[in-house]
Amino acid sequence: MVFFGSISRGISSSLSKTRYTHYRKLRFLSNIPENTVYGGPKPQNPNQRVTLMTLRQKYKKGEAITMVTGYDYPSGVHIDMAGIDICLVGDSASMVVHGHDTTLPITIDEMLVHCRAVARGAKRPLLVGDLPFGTYESSTKQAVDTAVRVLKEGGMDAIKLEGGAPSRITAAKAIVEAGIAVIGHVGLTPQAISVLGGFRPQGRNIDSAVKVVETAMALQEAGCFSVVLECVPAPVAAATTSALSIPTIGIGAGPFCSGQVLVYHDLLGMMQHPHHAKVTPKFCKQFGQVGDVINKALLEYKEEVTNGSFPGSAHSPYKIGAADMDGFLNELQKLGFNDAASAAAAAAEKI
Repeated sequence: MVFFGSISRGISSSLSKTRYTHYRKLRFLSNIPENTVYGGPKPQNPNQRVTLMTLRQKYKKGEAITMVTGYDYPSGVHIDMAGIDICLVGDSASMVVHGHDTTLPITIDEMLVHCRAVARGAKRPLLVGDLPFGTYESSTKQAVDTAVRVLKEGGMDAIKLEGGAPSRITAAKAIVEAGIAVIGHVGLTPQAISVLGGFRPQGRNIDSAVKVVETAMALQEAGCFSVVLECVPAPVAAATTSALSIPTIGIGAGPFCSGQVLVYHDLLGMMQHPHHAKVTPKFCKQFGQVGDVINKALLEYKEEVTNGSFPGSAHSPYKIGAADMDGFLNELQKLGFNDAASAAAAAAEKI
């Protein structure tokens, strides 16, 4: 019996070691870092993706949240490299990129193209896609279906919708209940310009100011993790920020919000065309004059192409060996392309 007991204990010990070794191999092979699922959050690495948890931590610490609206791969790359917290793919692409006078014409399919392009370039920021006009107002089913497309087909992490009407608050709630993070938007809501009578600031009288606060509160109650405040007086934004327990992101709303957002093209000073001058808002600070640099570069390019100085030898890097060149000239002559052979020989000598 002692003998068999010893064997039993040995087998049990061996199995235990095997299980532990197998567990360690599985853990090291897993693509899920240890302790991230059941062990609580790990300290944030600046090089990791920004998440809602990241934003909540910044909000609790009183650290400003940065957001930039971008529309394509290059802007996504630059926003990523700058360490911006949130990249919004906005329906303002309708005006900034497509040249329309309002945000209303852009479609969900066009928005998805912009979303995918930005997602390829911006790997670190939280990615938020706007729901364009006409894609979420009819029913909660339409709203949820559109939001799902923005995440599944657009590669976004969350969506933004303009609040105000009860139906939009209901849409926000339905989308959150479907498991999708939502940013609300109050104040000047560009999709409502038909009702507002144009791009007009909001919150400039008692009723309007109270409505800004109440709408933001309703969006918070619906489950939004943040609210954009656009074109409202700074005291109204301050009151709204104080009343909420989620971050506010200001745009033309003064310095008292939890964070700020500007459009990529606006803040870089890319808007030189009269159309762009018309749609660039008063509140935007230009942190660069990229438009002037672009115009200068295009004029220089045109001049150098016209006078023949571009491309020179420095920008004609592809060579053909002397033996191959001779053979090429012989073949051209055999084919009867004597002028072509002469042109090739002259080019080789010049380069």
